[in-house]
Amino acid sequence: MRVQAPLLMIHNNREFYITPEGKLCRAQENAYSVTKKDLKETLEYMSDYSLYAFEEEVRQGFITIQGGHRIGIAGKTIVDRNGIRAMKFISFINVRLAHQIRGCADQVIPYLYDKGQILHTLIVSAPRCGKTTLLRDIIRQVSDGTGQRPGMTVGVVDERSEIGACCQGVPQNDLGIRTDILDCCPKALGMMMLIRTMSPRVIAVDEIGSREDLEAMEYAMNCGCRLIATIHGASMDDIRQKPVLGRMVKERWFERYVVLDGGGRPGKAAEIYDGRGTRLFRKEEVW
Repeated sequence: MRVQAPLLMIHNNREFYITPEGKLCRAQENAYSVTKKDLKETLEYMSDYSLYAFEEEVRQGFITIQGGHRIGIAGKTIVDRNGIRAMKFISFINVRLAHQIRGCADQVIPYLYDKGQILHTLIVSAPRCGKTTLLRDIIRQVSDGTGQRPGMTVGVVDERSEIGACCQGVPQNDLGIRTDILDCCPKALGMMMLIRTMSPRVIAVDEIGSREDLEAMEYAMNCGCRLIATIHGASMDDIRQKPVLGRMVKERWFERYVVLDGGGRPGKAAEIYDGRGTRLFRKEEVW
């Protein structure tokens, strides 16, 4: 939703306009034009008429509502020496609907184990390719286990409430029977807390990137925890060129890299590499 712009919906990477009658169309001239009143009412409804309760999240450019759905927002930012203090004149809203796809990790899971042990794994994906969807199902399968693989205790740091979609502390998504979740907790702090209090064998986090995240990940690995994480990136080369993350790849922190397919279904892998950069799987070889 953008003020004075057509109401737009994206599904399976295809754009559709929405008419005033609520129907889908492909012609821009037939689309409904979003007003400031529409955005104001949408935000009030999604925040249960208490937007001030989401003040901390608004500073980060989004709010997460029940069900794990993320509402991205943009407008005029108020900045001080400590960074973004607030946001006002919100004129743009991006509603991202979270959903489970049970079994979407079936293709990937066999590559993430070696001799019964889960491997340190990094999921590399451009936006809107389903990295959180894939991570969610990997967590479920690792936690529950199978006839061939025993279940493991998994600790999840769900900073944006997207993985488990917790409501009053109870996850609305199925993350497995051996999973513990820290909801709305910063990743670096949460990883430390889980290690000290919940004794996880595996730690899962979404969208790493800061230096603090990497320091906490290094600590978790040195404590014997296995790590599963996601990161924004178009390819392995893209990750190698990032200043902080390049060191992580060079020093082989991770034993598996799963690169998602931007044109396929959510969570589908295009390529899988080992820690040395040897390609183990490529989409064309199977499909």
